Amino acid sequence: MAARFAFYDLDGTLVSSNVVSQYVWYLRRLPERRLAARRSLQLLAGLPLYAALELYSRRAFNIWFYRLYRGMRRDWLIEAAQGLFEEVLGPAIYPGAPELVRRDRDAGYRTVLVTGSPEFALGPLVRHFGFDHLVANVLEFWDGVATGAIRPPVVAGRDKVALMRRLCGQYNVDSAETKAYSDSLSDLPMLEAVGRPVAVNAGRRLRRIALARGWPLLDLRARKS
Repeated sequence: MAARFAFYDLDGTLVSSNVVSQYVWYLRRLPERRLAARRSLQLLAGLPLYAALELYSRRAFNIWFYRLYRGMRRDWLIEAAQGLFEEVLGPAIYPGAPELVRRDRDAGYRTVLVTGSPEFALGPLVRHFGFDHLVANVLEFWDGVATGAIRPPVVAGRDKVALMRRLCGQYNVDSAETKAYSDSLSDLPMLEAVGRPVAVNAGRRLRRIALARGWPLLDLRARKS
């Protein structure tokens, strides 16, 4: 059987957390207390900007928000990721998410997590779900210390689609036989790029689009009785 992919967004699709809650967890445990204090003030001062950017452009939000990681050490971020999973990401997993990924894997799909979250934070979660591939934002580090920049491309919007297509090309996968799952209207290009899109935990606008186009709707938030 030819290879097939199932692509999954993370925040709001498989888990109820987001990149802000991940960052706040790291910030509160940062060994360098002076750096933590500076970044806390920057986070509070920047909240209106981040909220506006989130509405305007997910790509722009990522570029500005990840500047807050500047000065943090990569080895510590990776080492602390297990605690992040145990305290934030693991408890935030929607009840129906593991079964969905497992069902796709059993049906012969290679499972791919596609997320704007930073790759160093996701190792334990990737292992928990058993994803075959991870497509995530990669921060730039100089001598092991974050510069605050994202190594292009930024995993958001059209660039997210380009990365999905690149992976399909590497494995000679037909996008018509590919699945994608997302909760966000900002991921509409991701859903439109595959033959089998699924709107997950959809809000009103995405739900309306999905119904008009005959896309399946899925709610992973409630545990089946």
